[in-house]
Amino acid sequence: MLRRLPVPFVSSLPIPGLGRTGPKVVLELDLAHGVQTGPPRTPLEALRARNAPSLRSIGDGLRRAAVDDDVLGLLVNTGTEALGLAAADEVGAMVADFSQAKPSIAFATSFGELGGGLAAYRIAVNAREVWLQPTGAVGLIGVHGRIVLLRGGLEKLGVDPEFGQRHEYKSAADQFAAAEVSDANREMVQRLADAVVDDTVARVAARRDLEPQAVRDLIALAPLSAADALAARLVDRLGYRDEVYDHARATWTPDWEPAYVHRWAARTGESGPLQQVQSLARRDKPAVAVVDVSGPIVLGPGTGAQAGSDRVCAKLRQAGRDDSVKAVVLRVDSPGGSYVASDAVRREVQRLQRDGRPVVATMGAVAASGGYFVAMPADEIVAQPSTLTGSIGVLAGKMVVERLLDRLGIVHESVDAGPRAGMLAPTRRFSDEEWGVLDAWLDAVYADFTAKAAADRGMALDVLEPLARGRVWTGTDAHERGLVDHLGGLRLAVERACDLAGLDPDDVRLPSASPLEWLQRLKPAESSESPAAAAVVAPTGPEALLAGLAASVGLAVPHGVLSMPPVSLA
Repeated sequence: MLRRLPVPFVSSLPIPGLGRTGPKVVLELDLAHGVQTGPPRTPLEALRARNAPSLRSIGDGLRRAAVDDDVLGLLVNTGTEALGLAAADEVGAMVADFSQAKPSIAFATSFGELGGGLAAYRIAVNAREVWLQPTGAVGLIGVHGRIVLLRGGLEKLGVDPEFGQRHEYKSAADQFAAAEVSDANREMVQRLADAVVDDTVARVAARRDLEPQAVRDLIALAPLSAADALAARLVDRLGYRDEVYDHARATWTPDWEPAYVHRWAARTGESGPLQQVQSLARRDKPAVAVVDVSGPIVLGPGTGAQAGSDRVCAKLRQAGRDDSVKAVVLRVDSPGGSYVASDAVRREVQRLQRDGRPVVATMGAVAASGGYFVAMPADEIVAQPSTLTGSIGVLAGKMVVERLLDRLGIVHESVDAGPRAGMLAPTRRFSDEEWGVLDAWLDAVYADFTAKAAADRGMALDVLEPLARGRVWTGTDAHERGLVDHLGGLRLAVERACDLAGLDPDDVRLPSASPLEWLQRLKPAESSESPAAAAVVAPTGPEALLAGLAASVGLAVPHGVLSMPPVSLA
């Protein structure tokens, strides 16, 4: 659980407007539109962001509201938008923190219909009371894992996948090249699903004051009707939305106005008299920069939905040039991608550290393979229990469409200048010599990845390597094995960064990224350090070629050799 942090006052002098005399406020956290886990990357995301609160605004708002006498309590609508488990747990920790100080009610029309309510219910149990519509249900049915192998279908089309991987758990290659599910792949996915259920059981048992075995028994019986969920003490009351609000008025006080958490946070932010004074005072305070690595990691600037190494590295260098930035939080939500791009980001993290700035990585829903590569040099790593991480391994290959072209009657002929010029061509198979080249490269990348991971984590290589082999771990299992340092979210990462830098977490600035950051890239660049220098362009390199070849036959593929396996948990 995140520690609730008090909000400091900058002055004891009376400030006009500080003593508000209007109606009290009850904050609403409406998750019906989802949650922003980072700044919008595209115009479409910016449009959606109008009604979706950000994790940052929720956290800032609830921390200040917990010590604001004008705020009576919190109403949480868990909504029907499926949040990822990591984002749900971060929101849940914020609700739990607020609930230590003030009353809160979480309510839902249904925690899934027949199923799919795991993330929403994990949020709800952090409130003091949980309400459910009488016709709703608690779909706490567990976790469904899914493994899909495409080779049989591809071969029927005349497409022959040729991939190599290091090692047995790197099943991102299995989805194309394997004819049957391997024992290693099955074992890994089963453990991921079991770990999420184990964590859910522990959370629900602790929050609802139930025995862990009783929770497991309820999961076996789910989905549960509203009446059965009430009898099993999974919820406190049955009622519709209007009854929730009537209860809050009857219990807390009838004279209050509702306000969204993120809107209240903005309204009581730097626009008020007190906050204007605070803002002026905070300009001279040390800062902790938050740099996002969101989406597949690719060479160059990348698209809006990718973590282009040029763009990420430019942000890290910008933080390094700012004397007020005393520490950096690297927020990673990425399945990985390019080996070279990931290594470029790792280099910039190390440069910050050599300049005396601690770096703490915080992991979102996924920080695996290349996503782990960029996080592993950090001084400390924070992950959510449900984060998918690790996947220290490598894969490479191509889709051979020679038979498909022949079947379609398409004439094709290769013209090469150089003995290996057509090595990645999709119109022919690898030769034995080319397989030797590919295998040697896979071995070299895997050796480099594991050696750097062992050095970054302060582990002996013979201890680290058995944890690698391409295996994906949950945050909980990764923590037990020393691959991450703490379980928590962004706020904990900020606290750890401040501690390493000798700063007071209550006395630092967290500069916010502009919601129109994507628009800044339209400006002409003045130098290689300008934000516009990382304007979006089409990705290049062998990883982009591989993606393009597979996309030509309608397949979604990894974005590079350091991509995590396509694990699906629902």
